[in-house]
Amino acid sequence: MATDILFQSPTVITGDESAEPFVADVLVSGGLIAKIGAPGSINVSSAARRIDAKGHVLSPGFIDMHAHSDLYLLTHPEHEAKITQGCTTEVVGQDGISYSPIRNVNQLKAIREQIAGWNGNPTDEECRTTLSGVGMFEWQTVGEYLDCLERNKTATNVATLVPQGNLRLLACGPYDTPASPEEIQDQIQLLREAMAQGAVGMSSGLTYTPGMYASTSELASLCEALAKEFPGAFYAPHHRSYGFQAIESYAEMLGLGESTGCPIHLTHATMNFSENKGKAPILISMIDKSLEKGIDVTLDTYPYLPGCTTLAALLPSWASAGGPAETLKRLEDAETREKIRVAVEVTGCDGGHGIPTNWDEIQIGATSEPSLASYSGRMVAEIAKSVGKPAIEVFFELLQKDKLATSIIMHVGNEENVRLIMQHRVHMAGSDAILHGKTLHPRAYGTFPRYLGHYSRELSLIPLPAMIAHLTSRPAKRLSVYPFRGLVAEGSAADLVLFDPEAVKDMATYEQPKLPSKGIRYVLVNGQVALDEGKMTGARGGKTLRRGKDGKVKARDE
Repeated sequence: MATDILFQSPTVITGDESAEPFVADVLVSGGLIAKIGAPGSINVSSAARRIDAKGHVLSPGFIDMHAHSDLYLLTHPEHEAKITQGCTTEVVGQDGISYSPIRNVNQLKAIREQIAGWNGNPTDEECRTTLSGVGMFEWQTVGEYLDCLERNKTATNVATLVPQGNLRLLACGPYDTPASPEEIQDQIQLLREAMAQGAVGMSSGLTYTPGMYASTSELASLCEALAKEFPGAFYAPHHRSYGFQAIESYAEMLGLGESTGCPIHLTHATMNFSENKGKAPILISMIDKSLEKGIDVTLDTYPYLPGCTTLAALLPSWASAGGPAETLKRLEDAETREKIRVAVEVTGCDGGHGIPTNWDEIQIGATSEPSLASYSGRMVAEIAKSVGKPAIEVFFELLQKDKLATSIIMHVGNEENVRLIMQHRVHMAGSDAILHGKTLHPRAYGTFPRYLGHYSRELSLIPLPAMIAHLTSRPAKRLSVYPFRGLVAEGSAADLVLFDPEAVKDMATYEQPKLPSKGIRYVLVNGQVALDEGKMTGARGGKTLRRGKDGKVKARDE
């Protein structure tokens, strides 16, 4: 039994958007917030732990609406990146491609290779030594994946989305072909099964194969099923372009919400690339008009300018058709490489969001091949100059030697757009952080403290109580876990963060991306202390959060 904890005299910011901060004592017992009372009014036993919290803020734990921790929760269960920044709940299964559902080992092999740049690709032996019982990659369904997380215990609470790219892969294969009526029904049935096993919604990655091959009408069929059969669930699309025709791509997704009645959560809702500078007001106006029509729309962003993905994502979709093995074969053919060069560097392609790639903006992140380690952290243009090759040859070298597993940071953002979008009344936070490798985007360790320190305290862009609502109650409502999570209230789960509002600050940089943030003293997940006076404890108090038949999302023991 965990020791009772009494936070003495913190400033409580409950997460409720209408509530004013107040000073109180807060008792945690049995994994719950047991009592909130005036300072000095709560009697506890001598065995209880008392924490002097005067001058510090106690808030709900932060909820990451866009996490790529699908494997990291298992391979690095202490989960330092998220715990040290106060994150207590994550939503995985993002961008339309993940490790479940699958039907056979060949599909899983292709997925593992395709997103190795996101999560790594541990060997079967590494999996066996990391996990207990039936372990990693021994699942097929979403339910079995969640069971694996539950058995091995996670540092954070975890909810998952059904990846639409998986549905299309299983029904149609990895090819750019229209889905037949039978194949669409197959996808709908797979969606039903995954939702019945506890998924909270569906994701898409419409710049990634094979999900990007789906037509609007195919997506509408899935959204209609989601809206009709699973009230409260939502669709979280990474839409077709964040660069050229970004506005049109957002319009397609908002149109799906209007035509199908499906709630839409615009994931990492950015307006990147120089082409979209100053266009955030257009997106905001579109969202407002949708909300006025009664369409259920929300969005998340990360508080940084650069984006992060895999190097292979820059390829045109036709070059990625058929899966990783087919892609690597194409890269061996000189004529095909020239066609790829023109698409990537000259005309722009769907993988590059319709804009010719500027190699001065592309920074190499993590690599798996040891001979490429010296490339990590460097711009492709600088590497090309240093080795005396055209940048496109460096691109091909990395793709081939690293077997498409290289991650990149794309320096393409616009600060004015970032600030305007984060102020929207339906905004939430999502780190969109790749955690695998040594060279990471700083959002992996800094997202939530950056919102609190840089944008709330330093820039006064959003008052602290409102900012905390962005990070807690709003996403909790989207996930249907509110008010049990996302709120400091008696009877709610003790997912809590105690931080110094004058000191909280993201420290991670592009040069040192794994520096933990400052100013966060304690993090509790279901009452277990995961961060104790700024130091990791290794506690794994997280639970898998599953959607039930009643539409509520909760752990099995709640």
